[in-house]
This record gives sequence, structure tokens and C-alpha cells, in this order.
Amino acid sequence: MVPLQQFEWPTTTEEFIAQFGDLLWDVAAFLVAFVVVYLLGRYVLVRVVRRSLSARGFDTAVVQLATTTAGAIALFVAVAVAFTVAGFGSFLAAFATLGGALALALGFAAQDLVANFVAGVFILKDKPFEVGDWIEWNDSSGVVREVDLRVTKVETFNNEVVTVPNSTLANNAVTNAMANDRLRLQFVFGIGYDEDIDAARDIILEDARSLPDVLDDPEPTVRTTELADSYVGLESRIWIDDPGRGKFKSVLSEHVEGVKERFDAEEIEMPYPYRELTGGISVEEASQLDQADVTGE
Repeated sequence: MVPLQQFEWPTTTEEFIAQFGDLLWDVAAFLVAFVVVYLLGRYVLVRVVRRSLSARGFDTAVVQLATTTAGAIALFVAVAVAFTVAGFGSFLAAFATLGGALALALGFAAQDLVANFVAGVFILKDKPFEVGDWIEWNDSSGVVREVDLRVTKVETFNNEVVTVPNSTLANNAVTNAMANDRLRLQFVFGIGYDEDIDAARDIILEDARSLPDVLDDPEPTVRTTELADSYVGLESRIWIDDPGRGKFKSVLSEHVEGVKERFDAEEIEMPYPYRELTGGISVEEASQLDQADVTGE
């Protein structure tokens, strides 16, 4: 390398062109190739991606992510083509090697993040649930408040906000109680073995039909489902529309309370489990036990 103080700067235009002409040509070729390829690639690729995803019904967030990725690909391709046209092949090879190593390292470091992004894309596309739906997964439940590409925010019924990674919801069974317009509720009422099953069934049906939020179609039904140790189980099945956690709880609570009051009024027993101890002890055995207690044996 020539020291800066010994470098001879050109004094004429001809000398400048002779000394820096090749470099200027390479720089000009790089800039022209980069601008042309980037603008053309971004215009064509981004528009194609946006139109194809929008036509297939993908969510806006997914479309935005895909178009941003397409723009980044167009930028990378433009840089690669520009380096090739300008004759900087060795630099491009070194850059590609370094970029590949960095991409591999980042891939290992951010594999959970990538998994959540991929899961978020599928959630936004397939729409197993939407904002406002009441969902249950594992041992948790709540109302969906926000669906992002990485996480889903769920508000619990204790007014807490839980941030759930999308991969958790994508890899586990999720129950969406609001996916359909109607929801069936069921509750088992236990009556004593000596009680009249038909009379108890009529009382349950009368109470269900008296509730304004219970649908007539499908109509309420009662089925005998259990012969337990201490009771006969009658399962009440009722339907509600516009299902939600609040409505589900309130309607079921009204139904249970109403049936309990009607059973009490009609003196229909609702037994609870109990145990009866049988057997006896003779007088001689009892006196021996008492004597043992006195002597301390």
C-alpha cells in the first residue's frame, strides 16, 4: 500500500480517468444493477405475493409479513446481482459464506421464536378461534383479546391477561365453545332410588322450558345416565344460542337452582353419599376391653 503522503493525486481529467476509471465503472455498474434489480424485483415480487395471499383469504398480518419478507428477498437478490455485475465475485462469495454462518447461528438461537411465528401464521390462516372467542386449552381457559404473529393474549375470567405462545395453542387441542351459533349444556341431577324417575324428569323439563335463554329447538331432554351408589343420575341437556362463558354460567346456575327448589317443594330427595356401619360387639368382649384399659394392658 502506498503511504498517503507519497500518493500522487491526478492533476488532470485524463489522469483521473486513467487512474480511477475502472473503479468508477464498477461502482456505476453496481449502482445501476442494484437499483434496477431491486425496484423491478420489489415491484413484481411484492405485488404477486400480496395479491396471491389476499385472494386466498390470508389475514392482513400474514400478508404484511409475507410482503416484508418478499421485499427483503428482493434486496438480497439485488445486492448479489449488483456485486456480480460489478465484478466483485470474491467479495460476494465471502459475504455469502458469512451470511450463511450467521443465518445458521441465528436459526439455532431463535428456533422457539421461529416456531411461534410459523404457528401464528397457521392460526391467522386457519382461524381456529378469533378475537372475542372463549377457548379452553390444557387446564386453562379465557377469552381471546389479541392474536399476533408470535403470541396470543387471553383474558381469564379472573380479569387476568395471559400471554400464550402461539406454538402452545397450535400444538395442543383447543376447545372453542363459541365456534358455532348454539351450545349444549348438561348437568346430572341425582335422585334417590325410591323416587319417581318420571316425576323428576318432568320437573327438570318444566324448569328448563321456563328459562328464557333455553332454546325450544333443539328442545330440552333428560336421560338416565347413572346408577350410582347413593343416587340415580338424570342428565339434563339444554341448548343456548350466542354461547359465551358468562351466559353459559348464568343459564346453568339458574337451571340448577330452579330444579333444586322444585325438588324440595315436591319432596324429591337428592341424596348425598353416606356410609352405614353394621356389626356389633358382645358384652363379654366389651368388659374385657374396659378391664384392659384400666390395667393399662
